[in-house]
Amino acid sequence: MHTLDLTRWLAGRALPLLAALTLSGAALADAKSNVVILATGGTIAGAGATAAASATYQAAKVPVDKLIAGVPELADVANVRGEQVFQIASESFTNEQLMTLGKRVAALAKQEDVDGIVITHGTDTLEETAFFLNLVVRTDKPIVVVGSMRPGTALSADGMLNLYDAVAVAAAKDARSKGVLVAMNDEIQSGRDVTKAINIRTEAFKSPWGALGMVVEGKSYWFRAPVKRHTMNSEFDIEKIEKLAPVEVAYGYGNMSPSAYRAFEKDGVKAIIHAGTGNGSVAKHIVPVLQDLRGKGVQVIRSARVTGGGFVLRNAEQPDDKYDWVVAHDLNPQKARILAAVALTRTQDSKELQRIFWEY
Repeated sequence: MHTLDLTRWLAGRALPLLAALTLSGAALADAKSNVVILATGGTIAGAGATAAASATYQAAKVPVDKLIAGVPELADVANVRGEQVFQIASESFTNEQLMTLGKRVAALAKQEDVDGIVITHGTDTLEETAFFLNLVVRTDKPIVVVGSMRPGTALSADGMLNLYDAVAVAAAKDARSKGVLVAMNDEIQSGRDVTKAINIRTEAFKSPWGALGMVVEGKSYWFRAPVKRHTMNSEFDIEKIEKLAPVEVAYGYGNMSPSAYRAFEKDGVKAIIHAGTGNGSVAKHIVPVLQDLRGKGVQVIRSARVTGGGFVLRNAEQPDDKYDWVVAHDLNPQKARILAAVALTRTQDSKELQRIFWEY
């Protein structure tokens, strides 16, 4: 074959190959995961008066479209769109808002064009929302809750990287079936375990059992997986819950008054979480009060106000079997409230309630 003919022959085959490669590249680009960001407010949407104001600012000021526009690198890891669900500071999150958010997350999770969901949230009650969603949204798709400890206007603001990491995790196939996650400070935490253990500093969120993994430059690295029941394996379904049961928390200490318990009883609560000292201990003058409340049908759940790990042992400190009380296992008081509020929509039986606290 002459040189000219060979050149024409190669060109005739190279052009279709180049076109195929171009189409393949476009298909890969289109194959990026579709992630929806649901914005609820909080510090990650906050603004301070100056760049030096990292702890003094107004939360819930920046809308979701500006949050997304502020991190153009999001387009490198997923096809992203946003919805503004609320614009509030998270200390004001109510049961009704939990339900509204949960139903929206569940609806999005059913859509074929949604591969993952990110929720931006204030840090004060972020752990409670993450645990709630972990209990009631029945999907194996990644749900990632994210916040920040500094507003976006501050020096060394952490929100942009946290949001980027959260979207990267939500877009990752290896994040499926791990329950609701929290991505902050380069770490991937279980929404079931994590708690806000520090204020002001960016490494605020800790789990007594350790992080599930880390995010480095948009890639997830996993080291452990949750074993408690969650999401697809949960017996609870947000679509079958109309209203959460009224549950309150009473903080225990040596000189405490029974007034809080009596006030909660008067308000018609279904359960009281006793945030006890040590191993969920109860002051001796409070024991008869809790016995009386249980006799009137109020569930008594012993939790512990301690931080950093451990759990409340059943029939230690108090004879739970004798008093028909429940222990919260390793759940802190605020998370025990969430689980009780969900569980009491299905059962009023204390033994069933205890089973649920062991399993979730």
